[in-house]
Amino acid sequence: MAKKKKKKKDEDLFARLRDLGMRKSRARKVSESLHNSTRKAPKAARRAIADLTGAAAEVQDRISQGPQKRKKAAEKAAKTRAQKARKRSDSAKKAARTRAKGKR
Repeated sequence: MAKKKKKKKDEDLFARLRDLGMRKSRARKVSESLHNSTRKAPKAARRAIADLTGAAAEVQDRISQGPQKRKKAAEKAAKTRAQKARKRSDSAKKAARTRAKGKR
């Protein structure tokens, strides 16, 4: 009787994973690994969790305009580096002129 209850939970998990959009083969592998494993978190389940977490993070990043923000920040950083390089160069040229005056 307990085995039948466990089987039902296995099917419930499979159905839930399928409803969430997981591929049938992956959902079957995860639900079977949880059903058959004596370990607390079987490898198939851990991999599925990692993949789904990664996918969720990717979706959240795109929703919050992450790639566009990073591109804009990178462009600003490049502009700032160029500006500071110009400033260093101008300062070095000024110092060279000053040193050249002193040698006369």
